[in-house]
Amino acid sequence: MRHFVLLIALSSSLTAATSCDSLAKLALPHATVTLAQGVPAGQLTLPAGAVPTFPGFPPPDFSKLPAICRVAATLKPTSDSDIKIELWMPTTGWNGRLESVGNGAWAGSIGYRDLATAVTAGYAAASTDTGHTETTAVFVVGHPEKLIDFAYRAVHEMTLASKAITAAYYGKNPARAYFNGCSTGGRQALTEAQRYPDDYDGIVAGAAANYPTHLQGAQVWTTEITNQSGGYIPPAKYQLIHNAVLEACDALDGVKDRVLEDPRRCHFDPQALLCKGADAETCLTPAQVEVARKIYAGPGASIFPGLERGSELGWATLSAPKPMALAAETYQYLVFHDPNWDYLKFDAARDIAIADKEIGPIMDAVDPNLKPFFKHGGKLLMYHGWADPGIAPENSVNYFTSVEDKLGGKSKAADSIRLFMVPGMGHCAGGDGTDDFDKIGTLATWVESNQAPDRIPAAHKTKGVADRTRPLCPYPQTAHYKGSGSTDDAANFVCAAP
Repeated sequence: MRHFVLLIALSSSLTAATSCDSLAKLALPHATVTLAQGVPAGQLTLPAGAVPTFPGFPPPDFSKLPAICRVAATLKPTSDSDIKIELWMPTTGWNGRLESVGNGAWAGSIGYRDLATAVTAGYAAASTDTGHTETTAVFVVGHPEKLIDFAYRAVHEMTLASKAITAAYYGKNPARAYFNGCSTGGRQALTEAQRYPDDYDGIVAGAAANYPTHLQGAQVWTTEITNQSGGYIPPAKYQLIHNAVLEACDALDGVKDRVLEDPRRCHFDPQALLCKGADAETCLTPAQVEVARKIYAGPGASIFPGLERGSELGWATLSAPKPMALAAETYQYLVFHDPNWDYLKFDAARDIAIADKEIGPIMDAVDPNLKPFFKHGGKLLMYHGWADPGIAPENSVNYFTSVEDKLGGKSKAADSIRLFMVPGMGHCAGGDGTDDFDKIGTLATWVESNQAPDRIPAAHKTKGVADRTRPLCPYPQTAHYKGSGSTDDAANFVCAAP
């Protein structure tokens, strides 16, 4: 209701667009505008360190950025909140829509790269640091309100403020609002649909980390079983296992392309690589065979799924000498409040149950009841890479299926929610699969034409050039080769039941 009243009040008081500079004086609930600046095309500069750099990702190129009105604000819904947001709005050529972008890991920074992508496509684009600037979980120590900001409140508050600022600048409310996120951003996406169903008209949720109590528990467990049993698998053997998986299963979908269309059909047993003598890079020791089997199986169906066959090249994410920092920190700082907590003493059944009680109500986003979101026409587009080595892909399948069941079955859900599993794709992107596809464009077309996507054109690119195209198919359908023509051409595939 507050959302509705705020926008009505703004729209009724504005008869024309407002200059960018004047937005510095815009009054918003518990918010302060700290920057309102017109930026000429290609002239955006940010302070050193403002854009975090990640391995394998070049710094963002702002040279092709259109002219924008850049607004920054600080939101304080509680006395301990310090939520930073930025909203970039095209000076000309606005498409009438708002796109908010999600975060990764513990957040802690504005998503400038994703803002640039969205505003270049014509959207007013919003991002938040979720209320802190740390890249680890230390920000929660002594600050329970900051945990709530990170878990769900910051994105919602950003949404309200961004809609109000957009309305003030253009003199009218956004016609549509979309959210687009992967990983932590995928959790934020599902959280929005569940907690704040009126915030967005359409939501993209990729590789959602929406079950952190169980997800981070499974991630810690994977590292624990790797290092407790003497079965640590060195990265030099990942390619060995991956090649054996492809040799056994690549042709199951009718096309040999080093991609498994649905890896659940593959039942490769690592026992096939058992060393016949001493340990070597060409085989697995008995302990390594058992670790590989456990990685595929996961800690148990009631806890969390295992990784899929085809994910082996990324096993260093979880099956390393030390646990992934985000996973360990969840239990150190959020669950047990002990920075010296020892992951080697982790008991999956016991400790995940504790996490469920301690942080589940705040952090988990697993409620399948999306009826309020769907009731006003909201659409949810989910996607996940089958070769994801960090978040087990079956988690997205499980949530998607739970929503279908809550709505009364596939036929009743298909107009509101669709899941696209991406063969060969890693975590959010990368891998041998066709990981390049228009997520937000597909969603916008669905929302605005009320026609659910029956397939999504996708490409695999090498050095920016497409060398394979395929259709992505709505789960549980998969891409089937017609039997003639290039297997690198999407035109030669149809989406059909497995």
